[in-house]
Amino acid sequence: MKIGIPQALIYWKRPFFWETFFQELGFDVLLSPKTNKEIIEVGTKISDPETCFSNKVYFGHLKWLEGKVDLVFVPRLKTNQEKLEYCPKFFGLPDLAKILLKTKILTQEFDEKKKSFQQSIIELGEKLKRKEKETRKALEKALFQEGILKEKAKEHFFEKIHSERKKIVLISHPYNLYDEFTNLRVKERLEKLNIEPIFIDEVPSSPLQGQAFAIQFHWEFGKEMMEKIEEVLKYPLSGAIQISSFACGCDAVLKEFVEKSFKEKNIPFLYLIIDEHTGEAGFQTRLEAFVDTL
Repeated sequence: MKIGIPQALIYWKRPFFWETFFQELGFDVLLSPKTNKEIIEVGTKISDPETCFSNKVYFGHLKWLEGKVDLVFVPRLKTNQEKLEYCPKFFGLPDLAKILLKTKILTQEFDEKKKSFQQSIIELGEKLKRKEKETRKALEKALFQEGILKEKAKEHFFEKIHSERKKIVLISHPYNLYDEFTNLRVKERLEKLNIEPIFIDEVPSSPLQGQAFAIQFHWEFGKEMMEKIEEVLKYPLSGAIQISSFACGCDAVLKEFVEKSFKEKNIPFLYLIIDEHTGEAGFQTRLEAFVDTL
């Protein structure tokens, strides 16, 4: 049996975790390819105009997998271990996938207000007719691989932070930072301008006390992002760039807190919005102008 995984949006919450898990259970795994023009066009065509850009990209990846696999894996992410919610758009993805695709959807709800991540994983294994012992072993292997990747990310961060080049931290969700097509290769563009770009999710987490912010965290990415910003501000930075998908309601709220954090430290800040209409020329001009001001 072959399981398909869209390489977009929720995939980047735990990159490489799910393919490791399913492969350890004995399934073949097919990832959709890196985002390209065709995928975005397909996703945009089948989306409602109010849909955020990141979801449009995800729908394009879903359609690419149709007919190529036996099952398409679309988890329902609701709350994390700290009982904070994921983006509301994540909640309905399995239902939308069932409408968009003829291929059967494999899903599992991950709501840690109700049950632990491990319990949900065991339930997922049962759906795939795997014994609990097999599922636990596959989970252990996937978590081990995930731990290695996190350690490498920390090493990468410290290498970058000690670079002699000017350093700019890129703030966004991982599905924007690691999708080079949707972010118009922002990392490559900055490197060509002799800048050392640092992805916010590479920054080691430093848990904060609740009173540190005049904000009650509701979304898991909000708390995580603000904690990492607090940590990266301990290091010398030349600037910060926040990248947001068009029509992202969560970012519209969080943006004010992110910008304030850097401006209080007199660090130049640039806010960029990306969508299916973003032009490379204008994008490049804004990056060059920002770098020139540093």
